[in-house]
Amino acid sequence: MSALLQLADGAAWSWNPAEDLRQMWAFPFMVNAFRAGTIVAVTAGVMGWFMVLRRQSFAGHTLAVVGFPGASGAVLVGVGATYGYFAFCVAAALVIAAVPRGGRSGGVQESALTGTVQAFLLACGFLFTALYKGLLGGTTSLLFGSFLGITTRQVWVLLAVAAAVLAALAVIGRPLLFASVDPDVAAARGVPVRSLSTAFLVLLGAAAAGTSQITGTLLVFALLVMPAATAQALTARPGPGLLLSAAVAVAVTWLGLTVAYFTPYPIGFWVTTFAFGCNVLARAGAFAAGRLRAGTPAPLPAAGGAA
Repeated sequence: MSALLQLADGAAWSWNPAEDLRQMWAFPFMVNAFRAGTIVAVTAGVMGWFMVLRRQSFAGHTLAVVGFPGASGAVLVGVGATYGYFAFCVAAALVIAAVPRGGRSGGVQESALTGTVQAFLLACGFLFTALYKGLLGGTTSLLFGSFLGITTRQVWVLLAVAAAVLAALAVIGRPLLFASVDPDVAAARGVPVRSLSTAFLVLLGAAAAGTSQITGTLLVFALLVMPAATAQALTARPGPGLLLSAAVAVAVTWLGLTVAYFTPYPIGFWVTTFAFGCNVLARAGAFAAGRLRAGTPAPLPAAGGAA
């Protein structure tokens, strides 16, 4: 308890990195936080890469937001918040998947339904917190994330969900990539575009539920969108892009956890800040490289070559 009270104002920074890390990892909840954060970051980085490619960032944001009423509603009825996260996020994914994405009208209908689901369930979340008379764990923690209180059991749950999500994505990855890049041609080739879209949204809901427990429901974009956008700004190749997205997500999560331990500010703020910084640097680097290529003069023809 004294350790938790000390963290309320931020732990002392000694400017000795080895001693600071030893002090931080002396607490079991911090070890669990790094384990859970790594699992969540890898899952979010991979799923986010496909989400950005498919232009479903709004759907991903909504699936993260509905984790708030899921967690608060689960606590209200007397079950663990983790189960509420996953139940509401996956259920919302199925509702959004009910609207076909084909054509311009399909995209408009999906956006309208997504916004409706987000607004209604977010309001339900605040209702659940008002109805609950006990200690909910803090509305701020649900919305903006916290690394305190992460248990070994939660780590195992996140690992099991992440393994299932990544295994399922590995199975549908190639046809999903085809359907994401050119859905019309994929459908003409016999690829089940609608089924793949539904399966992806369900997997995205599970990933958003896990990510929400680290960054909070309102800042899930920090791990779902920014690392993926950073990777796609640097490379268009799927393999390197997926690896880079996961690596950036893990890096900003570790940095966020470390800085949040030594400051009184929530982890969601730090993860978002570091992810935003990576994205800005990547886009600035890509812009500079493009300008350099544009300014490079074309090579002269070889002597004796054709005019």
